This record gives sequence, structure tokens and C-alpha cells, in this order.
Amino acid sequence: MIAITRLRPSLAALAAVAMATAAAAQDTASATKRPLSALPYTPSLDVTAMDRTIDPCVDFFKYSCGGWNRKNPIPADQARWDVYGKLTDDNAQYLWGLLEEAAKPAPGRDAATQKIGDYFASCMDEPAIEKAGAAPLESDLAAIDALAAKDGLPSLLGRLHLGMDTSGMLFGFGSEQDFKNASQVIGFATAGGLGLPDRDYYTKDDAKSQETRQRYVEHVAKILRLLGEAEAAAKKDADTVMRIETGLARASLTRVDRRDPYKIYHRMHRAEMQALTPSFRWDGYLRAIGQPALDDVNVTEPEFYKQVEKTLAGESLDDLKTYLRWQLAHNRARYLSSPFVNESFDFFSAYLRGVKEQQPRWKRCVSWVDRDLGEALGQVFVRKAFPPDRKASTVEMVRQIEAAMEQRIKDLPWMGAATKEQALAKLHGMANKIGYPDKWRDYAALEVRRGDFMGDVDRAVRFESRRQLDKIGKPVDKGEWGMTPPTVNAYYNALMNDMNFPAGVLLPPLYDPTIDAAPNYGNTGTTIGHELTHGFDDEGRQFDAQGNLRDWWTPQDAAEFEKRAACVADQYAQYTVIDDIKLNSKLTLGEDVADLGGTILALRAWRNATAKERLAPVEGLTPDQRFFVGFAQWACGDERPESKRVNAITNPHSPLEYRINGVVVNIPEFATAFSCKPGQPMVKDADKVCRVW
Repeated sequence: MIAITRLRPSLAALAAVAMATAAAAQDTASATKRPLSALPYTPSLDVTAMDRTIDPCVDFFKYSCGGWNRKNPIPADQARWDVYGKLTDDNAQYLWGLLEEAAKPAPGRDAATQKIGDYFASCMDEPAIEKAGAAPLESDLAAIDALAAKDGLPSLLGRLHLGMDTSGMLFGFGSEQDFKNASQVIGFATAGGLGLPDRDYYTKDDAKSQETRQRYVEHVAKILRLLGEAEAAAKKDADTVMRIETGLARASLTRVDRRDPYKIYHRMHRAEMQALTPSFRWDGYLRAIGQPALDDVNVTEPEFYKQVEKTLAGESLDDLKTYLRWQLAHNRARYLSSPFVNESFDFFSAYLRGVKEQQPRWKRCVSWVDRDLGEALGQVFVRKAFPPDRKASTVEMVRQIEAAMEQRIKDLPWMGAATKEQALAKLHGMANKIGYPDKWRDYAALEVRRGDFMGDVDRAVRFESRRQLDKIGKPVDKGEWGMTPPTVNAYYNALMNDMNFPAGVLLPPLYDPTIDAAPNYGNTGTTIGHELTHGFDDEGRQFDAQGNLRDWWTPQDAAEFEKRAACVADQYAQYTVIDDIKLNSKLTLGEDVADLGGTILALRAWRNATAKERLAPVEGLTPDQRFFVGFAQWACGDERPESKRVNAITNPHSPLEYRINGVVVNIPEFATAFSCKPGQPMVKDADKVCRVW
């Protein structure tokens, strides 16, 4: 969704990346890991993580991270391993200990502790999950089998959608602020219904894409066989699923197109939406999701809904039911018994991403508690791991970086006075959320039943689905967060015009206020600058101070921005992800612009903040060098080749090494700090340096 641009993988994404893990009997990683009683300390600048045999002017990423990468090979249960991933893993181990304690049935447990503890206990009760097998799907499978005619599909699909924790079968539906009136929440009908990670997997004709589609069809057939289908029927039905999903994929916008907010904004009345899909009665669907009076909807991709109509009209009822059965099983497989879990892992993690082992059960369960009860869990995490002075020092750093951005805007030679006035209004209107919400989410209406894991998941997903839908027609909650406090991540929300920095991303080694400011501004400072710049990247710049999609640029200034953004896109388009796959710089442009702008802002803010101090070298690095090495070391890490292939298609962020080397080549202060010479790889000619903000 346009509203949120995420910086790095979240804690909840641990489960999504690996998809599924094995039962405890197969759990090898848990034998060597135990809960942490306290979070480990790693300095924000670790000189042992460097490789000083590398010339920083030749490859700054390797110079800063060579030691870290040698000491930290990718764990068997990970597709990628980096500083963010390691801190996420440490946080998960710490939360594991908190949840084990919360799971003990003791008198005096408050309601929030009881809920997170009972949910975790249910998730860890593998004997009960194994015994249940596919039984948790029986009622939904029976409802699909009982569908007697296509006109019953809308009400059935509405009921099923409430329990889906992905983009939904056939299409997606939810709520969001209106792009043109961000004070109002309306319904959003989105594209969806695919099993593979992106529409490009269905449309590309290269050998690897064809192989992946074949492997996917085999995977679908195996899951259908686990539901009880005979081998021949499962193979035939898997071909049906592929045919239906391919039609939906071909009608879906590319990820690059979806970065253009005007291409995904088509506000319609119910009658207009109904005209797109005559075979699908929206009245029945909206009643089923509890929104019978809803009238205004943003149909993000009208052409996709025309394909939905073709699918409903052209496919037989039996084939549509086959597709629904698959989508249901696909969505729930990771919560079921080990045959489903293992098959899901084998395709989505082992084959697609090259992961060698399934994640231990505890890690999955921590991720799901964080996803479904994250603010209840977050309260405990914040009390234990995030002291009040950490929030105060972060607020001061944000203030310094916003001041640097204000000065940058005022000094821009290419931007006219009228556009500068609007840009400053947006900057001054930006809200900052640090650490955790001012008001915690109320989970009183969510029933958690110890010993009923699949039921707990279903109730939690439905609770969140209804919470999102209930926002329609109500005032926007400006205090709401889109990430939980333990999350090692950050984001900017264009419709809210706010930056959000959870407590989890403000811990060592990412942020350590006990050491000198240089590496902290290099690391967390550039993260803050990154998110701030998202408000002014190629997407964010199209929204105004109130979060409305509105063109506040003069034509001349817009053309100047596009020229500078094109410099960044042209540079990153030259980078190779793996083999002969080049970076899709049109997909990564917003993040690349934010990486560059955020680093420039953090450098300026650090220099302003320390202007009256006498700074000296530390650990053999000058203050400027410490800033840049601190900047680079958030990205230390590596990724499996298979995962790089997936991310080349799906990830709006560039690979780690380019998020460092691609930035410093555009910052002359870096070349000065390390005495780089013209012509070296980390140095650009002055007339080729890219700079947007």
C-alpha cells in the first residue's frame, strides 16, 4: 500500500520469509538456543566487524562489513542474515523468555499477559496441533463444497476473507484513508488472489520462471492431496489453479506501476463497482463483511476487476471451488500439522529462497504473538528493554535532522519559492512517533482460548479484519501505529504524514547513546533521515502536509525533481543483483532516493549538533570516518542466491552492498574523509554526482 514504505524486515516477517517450520521433533535449532534473560550488547560501531585490508575507496561495504560477514554466516533457517536480522533474532529470543513466563497459569496475571501467554502456549502445543491435522479447515471446506451456485459466492467469499491474513482469495478488501481526502477512511478493493510472490512469476517466459511455475503446480497438487484428493484429481486441479491465477496475474499492475498513486486511485460508488463485475453481487459480500451500507470504495485496479468478472463468468462452479479450496489451504498451511508445514516450507522457503532448515517452533510462535497481540506484547517489551531516556535522546536526534531538512529545502538552488513554501509546510506538519504508542490497543474483545491454536489464529485475524473495516466512515486515528514496539524496522506513512520508529529499532547496535554521536547519526540518524526523505521521494512528494494526493509542485520544479531522481535511477540500473539480473531501479527508486537523502541529512545534522565540540579520533577512525562506518554497519550481511532472485522481483529496496556503496559515491564528504582519489570506484566525477535532497 502506498501509505507505508518500510525500511527493513520486521519481526513479524520472520514467519513470512521462511513461511513455515517443522514440529518440535524435527526442531534442531531449538536444541542450541534458549530464551535470553537480557538483550546482548553490541556497539553501534564495531571495529572488529571491519576488514581494513580492503581499500574503503574501492569497496566501502566490504571495508566496513567484511569482518562481520565472515563471523556471521547465514544461519540455516534464514534466507538472509544481516545486522537487522540478528537484532530481530535477539529480540525474538528475549520475547520468547517473556512469553514463557506469561504462559505460566499464575494468579494475578493481568488480562494482556494472560492473552499473550495463552496464545503462545497454544502455539507451542504441538501434540494438539499434530493430532488436529487438517480438521481446523473442515468447516470452511464444507462451506466451499456446499456452494450450490455462483450467486452464493459473494457471501461465502466475504466470510472467508475475514479470516485471511494475506491478500485474500480472488481479490483483497479492506480500508484506508482516501488519497484525495486523508481525513476520511473508505473501503479499498485491491488486486490479490495469487499464490506465488508476484504477478511476474506468472508472466515471464525465461527458463527459471517456467521451472518455478512447474514446481508451483506440483506444490499445489501436493497440498490438495493432503486435503484428501486422489493423485490424478489433485494434478488436474493444480492445473486449474494455475490457469485461474495466471489470468488474475496478467490483469494485475506491476509493482512499478503500483508505485504511482494515481494508477491505484479510482474512487467509485457501489453501483460503479458493481458495473465492473456484473456476475458478483457486492451487496451480499458487503453484508458478509459487516459493511452493508458502504458506498464509496477505491477500486485500486479496475482492469483487474474486469478479469475477476471474466473468471467468474468463464470458469465452472467446480473449478472456482477448487481454486477456493487451494487458497484456503495455502493461507492456513503454516498453522496446521507438520505435513502441511513441511510442504509449504519445501516450496516457499527451501526452493524459492534457498533456506536450508525450518525455523524452530518458538520463533514462529513469537512472530505470531507479535503480529496478533503486538501491542500487548509490546507493553511488556518496552517496560523491560526501552528506558525513557532512549526515547528522549531519539526525539532530539529527530529534531536535529528535521532542522537539517529545513535548511536543505531553503538552500535548494533548483526549487522555486512557491514549492519551497509547500515543502516546508509538509515538513513542519510531519508527526514523529518514537518507541511505542501513546495509547495502547485494546484487545478485550479478542478471545484467546488456551489449547485451540488454529481457533486463536482465526479469531485474531478476524478481530483485526473487523477492526480495519470498522474504521470506514470514522475519524482517522492519528495515534495509530502500523508496527509493533519490538519490531526492528521503521516507516513513513504518506497519508498520515508521520514517521514511525519502534523501540526495537532504537537498540544497540543500531542506536547506542552511551557512545559518541558520529556512529549513532551514521546509523539511526540516517534511518530517521531516510524515513523523512520518503515524504519527499518520487511517491511521497505527491502527497501534501495533510496527507492528500495533490500536486503542490510548479511544473518547472517537478521537472527538476524528475531529472535528479532519474540520475539515481540510471545509476542503480547498472547494478547486478545476481547472475545476469540487473536491479529494477524503477522499483527501488523511492528507497534509493531515501537512502541518499537520509545520509546527507544525518551528516549535516551531526555536524550541526557537534559544531561546538572538539572531536578526536576513536579506535583509529576520525569522527567523519566513524560517521560513515556507522552508516555502513547497519547493512552488514549477506543473502542466499535464491533469495536474491526473489527480491529482484519483489523488493523495493536495493541489495545491501548497493545501499552503502551506491550512496557514498554521491557524497563528496566521504571521499574527503577517506582521502579517495579521482577515478577510484567509490568516487564519481563532480558532474555525475546524484543529489535530490
